[in-house]
Amino acid sequence: MNTSNDTAEKAARFAELHQRPGAFVLPNPWDVGTARLLHGLGFEALATTSAGMAYALGRPDGEGAVTRDEAIAHARSLVEATPLPVSADLENCFGDDAETVAETVSMAAEAGLAGCSVEDATGDRARPIYDFGHAVERVAAAVEAARSVGRPFVLTARSENFLHNRPDLDDTIARLQAFEAAGADVLFAPGLADMESIRAVCAAVSCPVNVVMGLAGGAFSVDQLGDAGVKRVSLGSSLSRAALGGFLRAAREVRESGTFTFAADAVPFSEMQHLMSSKPSS
Repeated sequence: MNTSNDTAEKAARFAELHQRPGAFVLPNPWDVGTARLLHGLGFEALATTSAGMAYALGRPDGEGAVTRDEAIAHARSLVEATPLPVSADLENCFGDDAETVAETVSMAAEAGLAGCSVEDATGDRARPIYDFGHAVERVAAAVEAARSVGRPFVLTARSENFLHNRPDLDDTIARLQAFEAAGADVLFAPGLADMESIRAVCAAVSCPVNVVMGLAGGAFSVDQLGDAGVKRVSLGSSLSRAALGGFLRAAREVRESGTFTFAADAVPFSEMQHLMSSKPSS
């Protein structure tokens, strides 16, 4: 069980990661086991993945298939899994109105999270992105809720244009600048595919910038991204999809070929037993 002192200490550590030189990686586990594995590998902080969680539940991502209560409970389980600070991918904060956004951020803080994100994607395929003014109003409400927590709480504001067939860099930058002016701590435009666009975003704002790797497009190193001005590199659902890719390849081999060569690449049982038997420690 995390005490209030533990929660505040983890939150402070998470905030400090955004202030030190260079870029750091924020990987995304999708359950307690993968959170513990990432902690064991030496990562300094974690973030949830809405897609990874949805897939683990046998549901699609981003279509309202996961409820707010489920997402918060999932985040809390990751908070309690390791001593690492955890940020949450909370999509559009489960509501169109600013009041719901603020309520969701408050719930995230109560769950012991060190931060969370709010995005300008609506979840409505017919109208995928909130109008500019409304998007800013929602971020401002999230910021107000985050500042009321009473400890550090890193709020990430996301502009989702590039994930919804709106590759408008000018509008994306304008939104990020407005989110920064509204008080967001970190800015994030997932889907930027080239270094020129990443550099343009980093140059246009003063807040730390998050970039996601593992999507289709550019495959840049942490050092390259840090040199471009990126502060935080997340992985989104890519680790989850990598694991599921291995699962599907193995299952298809068995089903289609009747062979079992996949087992040569499997983690040894003894190693998994050791990793899962070790008590998490800071």
